[in-house]
Parts: sequence; C-alpha cells; structure tokens
Amino acid sequence: MKSPITTHVLDTSQGRPAAGVPVVLAIREASGAWRELAHGVTDDDGRIGDLLAADHRLAPGVYRLTFDVATYFRAQDKETFYPGIPITFEIRAPGEHYHVPLLLNPFGYTTYRGS
Repeated sequence: MKSPITTHVLDTSQGRPAAGVPVVLAIREASGAWRELAHGVTDDDGRIGDLLAADHRLAPGVYRLTFDVATYFRAQDKETFYPGIPITFEIRAPGEHYHVPLLLNPFGYTTYRGS
C-alpha cells in the first residue's frame, strides 16, 4: 500500500520527471494555522509515494502541498519565476486516495487531481 496522499512532478521543459524536489504536506487547523504533517523529496521518477504511512487515516479538511522548485532549478543552474508552489486542496472523502501531480517548467505550472 502507499500513502493516502501522493504526488508526481514532471518537468515539462525537459520532458522528464523532476527528481530532487523538496515537498511539504500540511493541514490547515481550525485556527487557520498550517501544521506540517510530512515532508519528502521526489525520487528519480519524480514521485513521492510515502509522504504518510499507508495506514494513516486522513481527516476531512484543507491540505497543502508546497513544492520547493527553487531548489530543483538551482541544481540545474536555471532561474525560475516560482520559487515555491503551494497547492491547496480539500479532502471531503477521507477514505479515498489523493494523487496531486505537478507539471512544471521554470515559468509556469499546472496541477490536477490524478488517480
């Protein structure tokens, strides 16, 4: 089994996975403050499949994945317009799996709910 929240980063400017992207997963608490739940770094395939333990029980709420893309592009000696990319999403059905991919280039990005 894998984490109930996973991600995959693809570098569309190079047409390949983005390895070495630091990622932080946080949940918004009732006070509005963000609490870190986990962090990781994308593997050679651009994936993080183990942010949370496979048996972690998600709670309904608002979550955020923050991608430190400045670190990724700096390692390639490239500039980027977006040093960090926060993706905020809401979980209403905590028993489901949530895959949040990021398609990235130095001057743009897109995301979607994957499977």
